[in-house]
Amino acid sequence: MATKVVVGTQWGDEGKGKYIDMLAMTSDLVVRFSGGNNAGHTIVADGKEYALHLIPSGILHKGRTCIIGNGVVVDPAVLLGEIKGLNENGINTEKLLVSDRAHVIMPYHRLLDELQEKARGENSIGTTKRGIGPCYSDKVDRSGIRMCELINEEVFIQKARENIRIKNLIIEKVYGGQGLDENQVILEYLEYARALRKYVTDVNSIIFDSIEADKSILFEGAQATMLDLDFGTYPFVTSSNPIAGGVCVGAGIGPGFINEVYGVLKAYTSRVGAGPFPTEQNNEVGDKIRELGHEYGTTTGRPRRCGWLDTVMIRYAARVNGLTALAINHVDTIGKMPKIKLCVAYEKEGKQINNFPCSLEELAKCQPVYEEFAGWDTDISGIRDFRELPDNAKAYLKRIQELVGVEIKLIGVGKDREQIIRL
Repeated sequence: MATKVVVGTQWGDEGKGKYIDMLAMTSDLVVRFSGGNNAGHTIVADGKEYALHLIPSGILHKGRTCIIGNGVVVDPAVLLGEIKGLNENGINTEKLLVSDRAHVIMPYHRLLDELQEKARGENSIGTTKRGIGPCYSDKVDRSGIRMCELINEEVFIQKARENIRIKNLIIEKVYGGQGLDENQVILEYLEYARALRKYVTDVNSIIFDSIEADKSILFEGAQATMLDLDFGTYPFVTSSNPIAGGVCVGAGIGPGFINEVYGVLKAYTSRVGAGPFPTEQNNEVGDKIRELGHEYGTTTGRPRRCGWLDTVMIRYAARVNGLTALAINHVDTIGKMPKIKLCVAYEKEGKQINNFPCSLEELAKCQPVYEEFAGWDTDISGIRDFRELPDNAKAYLKRIQELVGVEIKLIGVGKDREQIIRL
């Protein structure tokens, strides 16, 4: 049995897709276990860029079974659009499977997401307005519609009518919005059901049978640790558990079946939307990092907030996820800065602390303690051996490894899937 999990250690956008793509080469199954189309993986393969939002990145490798697990919330229109786009680029999607237990994003979820965010005003969370949170809310409220119900016409119509009636009351009476046309929604989604029926199945049995058959399985995370509903910077988080523990409930396997956990990070830090960011550089330094790293959202196109790498946060992520290895991206990018700062601890009320606070009020009192490193303004994109890296780069990476307490096994030195140093 060889099972690997890839998760983000920051606020997402760490470049997980590249490592998932690489590890998928030696995997039989690639399984997405959380989130929805509010996430995105950008993969550059043979000079061509692919942006994937729901379908596992392993789809780019011929013969791999790619699974959307029960922990994912699925917007049928987005999924079908993604399938079409891949097919038009010559990518076969016949081995794509969708869990019959995955919940379906409905139009009222997207509308409520937008209305709720607007109602929050200055206290908005910064959601992507794609209906992810409201869909997970219905899942917990036990009023959601799963894929197995979507493809059962009689059951779907009954549940959809009931839900739309209730949601329209909330949309109109609470938020003053325009309710949805019940029949129009049902007809639209019955079309989606017909198109998706062939992909929907009991994937949990397939995953377990593959484990018993000693096949190689890769569990693909979306978003990241600091966006985790329980362990992230709440309430500025996503609506699911994108940490390694999320694999157990989002794919239906016990923790004893997990062998390795890769934590992906950037050589600096970025985040989108609102929320705390201790090492943020809201100045020309942050602007320069953003431009050097092309820091704009895969899903939304939003400019990302940028700052120095925070090892307090990465160490916290290492513990929460039980990381066995680090995979660090944008080492080529950060090296273009003449001076690089690395957050090694926080200072709070005159005392140095090494733990990541739960309270946002406490976190706001924390000031980063930095160590400074010299950059390495030289092209490292063609390097594939750690020993060939500039001494300044090696010193920076070794210090990160020392502070986090987890070995760096993979180093990204460019966008392409081949631009990786393996240790």
